[in-house]
Amino acid sequence: MSADPVTLMVARRVHRERFPEFRTWLHEGQLLAADFAGYLGSGVLAPPAGDDEFQIVFRFADQATLAAWEHSASRRAWLQRGSGLFADPQERRIQGLDAWFGNSLRQPPRWKQSVAIWLAFFPVSLGFNLLFGGWLDDLSLTVRVLLSTLTLTPLMTYWFIPLSTRLLAPWLQARKTSAPTDPALQVR
Repeated sequence: MSADPVTLMVARRVHRERFPEFRTWLHEGQLLAADFAGYLGSGVLAPPAGDDEFQIVFRFADQATLAAWEHSASRRAWLQRGSGLFADPQERRIQGLDAWFGNSLRQPPRWKQSVAIWLAFFPVSLGFNLLFGGWLDDLSLTVRVLLSTLTLTPLMTYWFIPLSTRLLAPWLQARKTSAPTDPALQVR
């Protein structure tokens, strides 16, 4: 089992007249998940006008904690209570880099992901070296790299790469064809 955080992305189609009831049911599920060890957070993206698909995200510390929640009796009971509220349930698990790059149904090409990461990493790494390079000069290469990666990895993971992917979202999600973009698939 991986120790990387795991994101469960769920899509549910809901009739407009059932939106308020569905939202109440979703909130109950978020509270339920929050009681489980390893729960890191959740969120809901409501459908845009004219659409009926909700996107729900549950994030857990690792595959084992997600599995404990997924296979729990309380989650099964919650899903049973909501079974008449939605149609076409789809679920997808993502880990690591895939969690940074948008919609669960459409990932950008790996080369675009690499560019987005580099555009975040280069200025942050350069800034780190400009600010702290003088203090680290007397240390061995191994210690310098150790200190810089210990500092930069959390900054990149939690702040700069998510920022880069948010700012570059239109480019990352751009289609090769000239067909109009489906508003339901746009990152908001």
